Amino acid sequence: MDIPKAKKPRRKPWILAIGGVCALLAVTVGLSRLRPAAPSVERASVWLDTVKRGPMVRQVKGAGTLVPEYIRWLTADTAGRVERIHVRPGAAVTADTLLLELTNPDVQLQALEAERQLASVEADLIQVRMELETQRLAQEATVATLVNESAEAGRRAEANEDLFGKALIGDLEVRQTREKAAELRRRLALEEKKLVVVASSMKEQLAAQQGQVDRLKAVARFRRAQVESMKVVAGEDGVLQELPLELGQWVTPGVLLAKVVKPERLKAELRIAETQARDIQPGLKALVDTRNGVVEGEVARVAPAASQGTVRVEVSLPAELPRGARPDLTVEGTVELERLGDVLSVGRPAGAQPNATMALFRLMPGSDEAVRVPVQLGRGSVNAVEVLQGLQEGDQVVLSDMAAWDAVERVRLR
Repeated sequence: MDIPKAKKPRRKPWILAIGGVCALLAVTVGLSRLRPAAPSVERASVWLDTVKRGPMVRQVKGAGTLVPEYIRWLTADTAGRVERIHVRPGAAVTADTLLLELTNPDVQLQALEAERQLASVEADLIQVRMELETQRLAQEATVATLVNESAEAGRRAEANEDLFGKALIGDLEVRQTREKAAELRRRLALEEKKLVVVASSMKEQLAAQQGQVDRLKAVARFRRAQVESMKVVAGEDGVLQELPLELGQWVTPGVLLAKVVKPERLKAELRIAETQARDIQPGLKALVDTRNGVVEGEVARVAPAASQGTVRVEVSLPAELPRGARPDLTVEGTVELERLGDVLSVGRPAGAQPNATMALFRLMPGSDEAVRVPVQLGRGSVNAVEVLQGLQEGDQVVLSDMAAWDAVERVRLR
């Protein structure tokens, strides 16, 4: 009879299970510690630049137009209707070239009325002068008569004094002649004073009347000037650039009639972004691209206030300009702010601001991976910016806009 034997416990499956669990845990932990794969970026779609050390020219750039240095604006002095247009824009004109004619009957009537009033006051002046001169002459005649009478009375009084001394006449007659002579002297003195008053009054009245004449002369000159201004002349030698009127159009005082320019002297008006214009000063060197050539100029004036996010900068240009340079031509100008010596610089990244810190992707040496690093920037220019910290000479960085990869720390350039 066979005796059953006890079966030995099988440990191998348990060992295998435990080993499998441990391997699974190890793989899970290992996978969790692996870095995620870097996203790929086409190398041809990004702009790379190398950090270099050396001189750097700080520049700012802006677009603008060529404008004449001398512009004469012709505006209407009075209201009127456009009756004739003799010259059209683009024509060369001289100072006495008749551009257009206006008509306004009211202005002509006002001029005629001013002339009539002036003639009337001038006639009054003649009449007043004649009357005053007559009064003065009459007073001078009165004084002359009294001078003769006073002298005669004085001589008679002296003669009577002699006769009285010889007892030939009485005392009464002597006193009468003496008193007569004294009365005539007093009358003479009064009439002489009256003559002085008449002469003084004559001057004042004539001055007042002459002042009225002068005022009306000024009014008449003004009215005549208004009539003459309705024949609009260029006033300067140059080119008629603008004449925005048509026949029969009614204009009011102050409306632009025409614009005459001197096209041989041009300047550039550049529009520089207000964030870049703070260091621009008169006297700085500027290069202006006229599309037909580049000319060197100098900053002449900087507008004191910004407009629509830009600052107007005027650049004076030499007299000789490339062929094709003309008013209102679109140009591009570059203003040189300063030249820096031995500095670390790189091409200007997209969205970079001077004296700020931004993150850039730096290409790892010998690899196709670019790692995000913080970079402190310094002074900026049009196409370059100074590097203060975060990069070394020879580093390659991505300058293109990498906003689409803000969530990752590294990218692969393929």
